[in-house]
Amino acid sequence: MAKQTTVTIEVDSLVIMRATGAQRGWCSRCAAEAEMVALESLAVVSNLDRQAVETWLNSGELHRMDAADGNAVICLNSLVARLQNVKPADR
Repeated sequence: MAKQTTVTIEVDSLVIMRATGAQRGWCSRCAAEAEMVALESLAVVSNLDRQAVETWLNSGELHRMDAADGNAVICLNSLVARLQNVKPADR
């Protein structure tokens, strides 16, 4: 009988996202400081379609807050977690 060898390769990746107009802010859902991007700018940061973003917002998977100027902002930690199919750290 022939010998069989199984090779497993694990790959980790790091995505650093910065967007024009991104700002640091406190995400109460993550209980941490995070980069925040305006909801209107989300299409610039990612190639997500609007329907997917709205679904994730309605389900609470994306953390949405209101900035001091009244504009809606999205926590990039929750966006990265969602894109990696990981549940964001709600506290």
